[in-house]
This record gives sequence, C-alpha cells and structure tokens, in this order.
Amino acid sequence: MSSVSSKPGPEPEVIAIACDHAGHGLKTVILKLLQEMQVPVEDLGCASAAESVHYPLYGKKVVDALLARPRSRGILICGTGLGMSIAANRFPGIRATLCHDIFSAIMGRRHNDANLLVMGGRVIGPDLAKEIVRTWLNTPFDGGRHQERLNLLEQLAREAQPLAGKA
Repeated sequence: MSSVSSKPGPEPEVIAIACDHAGHGLKTVILKLLQEMQVPVEDLGCASAAESVHYPLYGKKVVDALLARPRSRGILICGTGLGMSIAANRFPGIRATLCHDIFSAIMGRRHNDANLLVMGGRVIGPDLAKEIVRTWLNTPFDGGRHQERLNLLEQLAREAQPLAGKA
C-alpha cells in the first residue's frame, strides 16, 4: 500500500488591479480578459469613468496589496500610465513598468522582475493591452545578473531614505 501525500499546492496568484477615471474603460477590458484566463483578481477601483478621481489614491491601494502579499503582482491604469507609474515607484519593493508595447512587457519581466504593470488607457487600444497583459503574466524573470541589479536598487533606496527626511 502506497501512501500519497496530498499537499495543497501554492495559492493561485491574485492580481490586484486599479485605475483612475481615465483608465476605467481599459480596466473593464482587462478584467474580462483575466476572468477568461481564470486569473484571480482583486479589483480595487475606481468604479466608474463618470467621476474624476485622484490616481495616487488608487495606485496606493494596489501598492498596499502587493506589499501585503510578497511575490504578488498588480496592474494599474490611468490616462497615460505616467502618473500611476510615478506614484507606484515611490515605494520600496515596487517595480512598476509602464508598457505600451510587447517588448517593454517582456523586458520589464525578464530583466526587472516587474511586479506592477502600468498602462495608459488613452494611449493604447484594447487588443494591444490584452496582448501586453498576457505577455507580462507569462514572461518569467531571468534572475542572475538582473537580480544583482534589483538588489542594488533596493540598497540604494534604503540609503536614500534618511536623506529624504532631511529635504
């Protein structure tokens, strides 16, 4: 008689996603794609394109979700992607890459282990955005010398923290 251990597998990755009013339409498209791909999602807003909202507040919601779940990933969408990218990258441990093409999505994952994909809802169309998301989700991190560089980025960020308080 053989004994088979049925250890539970790793929990499926939950993608945290948020947008501002300008990114709401594209977020709706991406949510549908993730559902079709059977990727668990945590939708952190905003709920409508009808009312102007402040992108930093929604960016911070996804940042908080990622920092609470190490090795998790997220998606942020605003009008250009620039504001969300700037907001997210202010936090240690966040590697947000603004992607408006497939190559950036690949390299953001392979060389930067990007844990946050940022897109501009007024910059790219839904078909390209879907392909960027698919590519970004399925591209692994290369590690090696790229991990050394990420470690250096974290070290430099820690060293800069005391200086930021003096400004």
